[in-house]
Amino acid sequence: MSGDAVRPPDPAPDVGEIDAPAPRFVVWGANALAQRLVGELMNTYAAHVTVIVPSASADQAPEIAELVPEDGDPALRPTMVVAPRLHQDAFRQAGLETAAAVALVDRDDVANVDAALIAREVSPTVRIVVRIFNPVLGDGITTMLGDCGVLSGSEFAAPAFVAAALGNDTPTYIRLPDELLMAARRVDVDDPDDDDDVLCGLAITEGRAEPVRLPADEDAADLVLVRAPSSPPRPVRRRRPHPLRATRLLFGRNLRIALLVLAGVLVAGTTLLAIARDDISLPQAAYLTVLTALGGADADTGASLMEKVTAVLLVVTGVALIPTVTALIVDVVVNARLALAAGGLTEPVSGHVIVVGLGNIGARVVRELHGFGLDVVAIDRIEHARGVSVARELGIPVLIRDANNAETLRAASVQTCRALLLLTSDDVTNLETALIGRAVHRQSQRGTGPAGGATEEKLRVVLRLYDEGFAQRVKRAFGIDHSRSVSYLAAPAFAAAMMGREVIDTISVGRRVLLVAELPVGAGSELEGRLCPEVSRPNEVRLIAVRTGRAGQTLWSLPERRPLVRTDRLLVVATRAGLAKLLARTAASPDPPPLVEPTPLRLLSTNRWTPRPRPPAGPGRRP
Repeated sequence: MSGDAVRPPDPAPDVGEIDAPAPRFVVWGANALAQRLVGELMNTYAAHVTVIVPSASADQAPEIAELVPEDGDPALRPTMVVAPRLHQDAFRQAGLETAAAVALVDRDDVANVDAALIAREVSPTVRIVVRIFNPVLGDGITTMLGDCGVLSGSEFAAPAFVAAALGNDTPTYIRLPDELLMAARRVDVDDPDDDDDVLCGLAITEGRAEPVRLPADEDAADLVLVRAPSSPPRPVRRRRPHPLRATRLLFGRNLRIALLVLAGVLVAGTTLLAIARDDISLPQAAYLTVLTALGGADADTGASLMEKVTAVLLVVTGVALIPTVTALIVDVVVNARLALAAGGLTEPVSGHVIVVGLGNIGARVVRELHGFGLDVVAIDRIEHARGVSVARELGIPVLIRDANNAETLRAASVQTCRALLLLTSDDVTNLETALIGRAVHRQSQRGTGPAGGATEEKLRVVLRLYDEGFAQRVKRAFGIDHSRSVSYLAAPAFAAAMMGREVIDTISVGRRVLLVAELPVGAGSELEGRLCPEVSRPNEVRLIAVRTGRAGQTLWSLPERRPLVRTDRLLVVATRAGLAKLLARTAASPDPPPLVEPTPLRLLSTNRWTPRPRPPAGPGRRP
């Protein structure tokens, strides 16, 4: 029934249960992101979550109802409200009026906008976090609803898929209002020993099955965060399409065979006529052969037997071949026009990336790959998928077909591609397409091994997989090492936004993620008055800069002895658990003491900071 609340029975609370009230949140949605977000709020922030779903048995609702906190606390199990049609009463029953925030994470932008308007009518003060792909709608909602955060799950996840497709050789850029940061391999940094440019070590990935994020020994990290040049490097120059790009479509395999057979018949007829008649030259014999084959010759009763037999064979062959060739030409011309109109692949391509699945994440990935100057071929079975129009706008070939068959992947030139990205929302379809693509690619590589003088190249496959356990089993069974989960990559950002903090970007480290966030130092918080090095904690949080609030001043070279004040904002890189702990350390006190201004530091305006050894307490550096 609409509006019914469903929750598993809670056992009696244990003695010693925490008395401090946990935050309460409301989540609307029953998809994979909603499930991950509920788990994130429940396990990372120890929050009570009420979930509004359209049906208790549809989509991910059964899995959400069965979620259990990692610490086993039954009081944190999510409460579920079933509302087939979202309305104000459903929000009131979910306790929106007393909730700290509400997340609206349906797959449809318009539905999320409508839900945000209804939520604001129920509670004028609740913080609203909305999942929206369209940036125009996002800007409008932010302006209209006040305390509202607009996020796109695909925006956070797309860089991770791009990095996996390119083999992590392409750096990830984080654009701030006043700076451009770059996550890159230490070996690719111009001067990795320059502490002014390397902000922190992000992870140790070499030789480890599971990367060590934010290690205590930053010098051991092979993935680092650096201050990048003022703009990303220009994309490589994309090759221009050939003027006769439709030639490949016109001269298909069947037409080429038919034309070769016809040419062979004409050559044989010319030779026989030249032998049978001594009074004509070879060009004259070719002329008579063509006319006879096309039905334009006159009967000659006085001709020799060889000449008569040749003429009859030419006429019969011409009657059989000419309609066949005509039908083939009409067929290929029509198909070529359809392919050109649909934006399909019209010329040979190699070293490209094939993207299968043009939903929200596919659209973002296609745009980012194109921005890097890479050739892309896109595939989707739905003509009106969101990414189809994006790809055509960028001039990217699009195949509207089912990708899980060999012919479609051959048409996309999987034999010569550098990577195959499977981004549909169905894990099984993605795996099936990956296996077919790998088999087709392997067949095309036969004969290029040691005997052929070249080394067989393995196709790089990147899968979109939701379930972590399934991803590990796929890796062990099929040797597909690269898989990502959109909901796993996006959920931490949505959860942090619900806590009222801004997550600027994410940095993918394998299937894990690091969050780049900006947090204010709360008045009377634990960190107020502490020194900068005390913010950082190994494997959890790394402070990379402090915004002082004075005329846009940002301290990138962190002073050791400057105490933090409530006007500061901390720019940090953190794990999910580390950000949750840092939120507690920066939370404002209910009764803060008066503000005490710190003693101003003498800043050097012309000289660069002189690197000194890092103190044991953290990664701060003294100017």
